[in-house]
Order: sequence, then C-alpha cells, then structure tokens
Amino acid sequence: MSVVHQLSSGWLLDHLSFVNNINYHLHQHHEPCCSKNEPTSSAHFDPLQKDSLMSLGASATFSAFDFTTKPDNDARGNCKIVIQRYVFRSELFNVTKPYITPTVHKECRQRNEKEDPMDGVKEENCISIGKKRKRCVVFNQGELDAMEYHTKIRGLILDGSSELIQEGLKSGFLHPLSEKWDKCSEPITLPLDTCNLSELCAMAKHLPSLNEMELQVLQLMDEDMSVTEQDLFSRVVENNSSITKMITLMGQNYLVPPKSSFLLSDISCMHPLLNCKKTYDVIVIDPPWQNKSVKRSNRYSYLSPLQIKQIPIPKLAAPNCLVITWVTNRQKHLRFVKEELYPSWSVEIVAEWHWVKITNSGEFVFPLDSPHKKPYEGLILGRVQEKTAVPLRNEDVKVLPIPDHKLIVSVPCTLHSHKPPLAEVLKDYVKPDGEYLELFARNLQPGWTSWGNEVLKFQHMDYFVALQV
Repeated sequence: MSVVHQLSSGWLLDHLSFVNNINYHLHQHHEPCCSKNEPTSSAHFDPLQKDSLMSLGASATFSAFDFTTKPDNDARGNCKIVIQRYVFRSELFNVTKPYITPTVHKECRQRNEKEDPMDGVKEENCISIGKKRKRCVVFNQGELDAMEYHTKIRGLILDGSSELIQEGLKSGFLHPLSEKWDKCSEPITLPLDTCNLSELCAMAKHLPSLNEMELQVLQLMDEDMSVTEQDLFSRVVENNSSITKMITLMGQNYLVPPKSSFLLSDISCMHPLLNCKKTYDVIVIDPPWQNKSVKRSNRYSYLSPLQIKQIPIPKLAAPNCLVITWVTNRQKHLRFVKEELYPSWSVEIVAEWHWVKITNSGEFVFPLDSPHKKPYEGLILGRVQEKTAVPLRNEDVKVLPIPDHKLIVSVPCTLHSHKPPLAEVLKDYVKPDGEYLELFARNLQPGWTSWGNEVLKFQHMDYFVALQV
C-alpha cells in the first residue's frame, strides 16, 4: 500500500513502499545442465548502425530474458531454481533536510532583497567594489501571476499538509531529524546513464520499418526468448505473467514488472500504441515542459505547446476517461492546460490537486514562500466529454465524483521527475477494471501501459538491490 494516511485534505503516500510491494522476483537456473539452454543475444545492427551505437559506449545487441522457465524431464530435471528478489534503493528516498533551509532563505532575503508584491517592485541591495547601492526592478507579468496564484493556495497547502504530516509523525512513518542522523547523512551516488534511451529512440527512426501485420503486441513469453531491436522500438511490449522479466538493452539490464506493458519511442513514433486499438479509462501525462533551466542545462529535451497538443488523446481515451496532467508552477503552463490543451482534447476540468514534497522529518523541501522554487507541483484533472452521454460498461459500478483541492504529500525520490504513484489515490474515482496509461513515463507499473522515450529509465538494475530469498 502506498497510502499511509488519508484525511479530508488528501493523502500521505509512501512511494518507496509502493515500488517494493511490486513482485520484483526473478527465477534463475543455477546448474551446469542449464548452461546450454541459457538465452543468448541474437540481435545485431548493420555496420553503420553499429558504429553509431558504439559511440554511446556499449555493445550493439540486446535480448529479453525470462528466468522462470520450468525444467523439463530431459534437460532440466536437475536444475536448481534460485529466486532472487529486488528492492528499490532506499537511500534514493533519504531526504533528511530541506534543499534550502528556511533560516538560510530568510537571511538571504533580508540581506539581498526587499519585496513589495503590492506595488510589483523589489529593491535589491548589490555589492559593487565595496560600495552598496540600490536598484529597483519591476516584476514581470509571469512573476506577478505566480505570486497571486501562490497567495490563493498558500493556506490550502500549509493547513492540509500540516494535518497529514502530524498524522505521519504520530504513526512513526515520519520522524524528527536527529543530530546523529544529520551528521551521518552522506551524498548519494546516482547510477550513470550508460544507456541513453532517448538517443536510441532517435536513432531507431532510421531502422527499416515493419509492415502493419508485424506491428502486433510483443508478448514476453514463459520460455527463454530473444528479440530484435526493431521489436523493442516499434512494438508495444507486454509482460502478462505474474512474475518479473528482464530485458537487456545495450548491455544494460532492466526489470519489467508483472502485468505491465510499455512502448519505447518518442512522440513521432506513437502509432504502435494506436495500432493496439485499445482505449484507456485513466491517462496520466507528465510533459517535458520547457523552462529556462532546461534550456541552459540541455539535460533533456522538451516539447513545445503545439507538440503537446498533437498527442492523440481523443484516440486513446475511453468514454468518460480521466485525464491527469502534471504541471510545473509556471503560470504560463497552467493557463495553457486549462485554456488551450484540455479544450482541444474535449476534456472538461473537474479538479486541481497539488503534490507537496516533504523531508523524512515532515519539513517542506523548499520554503513555502520561496520566490524561486516551491515545495509543491500541480495536477489538473479532467474528464473527456462525449457529445452524447455514454453509460458505463457496468451499470452497477459507482464511481465517486472527484473532489477539488486535494493534496498528495510524500517524500520525493532524489531522481529527477520520479513522480509519486497515483493508482491507489485514484481507485475510488475509476471503475475497478479500468485501463491505465501513462505518457512520458520513466518507469513501469503493474496494471499500466507506459509510453515514452525514457520509459525504462528507472527500471534499470542499478536502481535496485538484490536480496536472496
């Protein structure tokens, strides 16, 4: 269960517990008699493609393995099956202190800046060759809009999250930061991005295209199997079994949880998802929004508003589909979703929620009133509107109306853009047999179809620790 506490204000979630409750078990054969039956990699690129991929620093082959093959009476009768369990690295959720402490934030503001939001002017103290001078800077419209929006929701964020945090402290899920823990906390070494998935997706466009008959869903079967690079980049891959499978891509291993499916591609190659002729009752979207820091760092690509509008939500959405879009605190993006994006998809807004990020001791990760970064992000929830009312497939199913102004409070993962799970939070607002889709995903979940050019990123084995069962 990811929900630790539920109150009228929202939910306190345990993201790490959600991941570790997924059945990440691999069954491996460990006897000499099995060696001759071990799966081998069979996919190869032509010389030009191989040279391009080798520039990424890895071998140009990959295969998919299923470690759950049952021994037969002839060759595998004496094989020993070792079950290995994997859990997510807990240190990736060790957020012991705020990223910016309130004390430091207050001192910086007192020393460097005096603000008057009502006048839209701020006075800055600047040091120049031992000489202090003042200059007035007028807030731009975006800053004024952000300040106005923050003023409206500040009380909701503060009061609602405080209630949930207090419950977390009482139950022991959250705990005050001890001096010993504070001193012992060490910087976390993150795994290297040795397999750049987004670059592979870009290069996959140059592979020979398959005809429509060959673009059927690829099932990871119970028997050992190998797949080609064309399969992975041009077909939806499904693991319909009750056990975890492993995919090896460019020498890197990725875990595929049970009852999950994915498509690894960029926005120009979504047709395999559409070719499945499947519609979804929930669609969660986490667009790569454009901002100044992304432009400067060039760490990952972003999409323009026009490109985001071109996502074929009307073709993917089932009647009455619940559409949820993660939005940054930039008011330009918030207005775009409400005024342009959702109307273009015939989605009616029903609620606006917020994800509040806290430390393990219940503090905001950023000061609530920081003018630069806020400890919260928004989610805009809407329903696809049909021209004629369409009854639910099961008339006995009762779906609750979605409440407005709910909070999702959790300790964030230190990995960039690893959002908290929404499945348990949404269960009361979606029919029990609903189909779930996540767009621009970076991880997989049981019961969900996931799409994106980094869809396997957080499934990399380096983010997990092996435990012997």
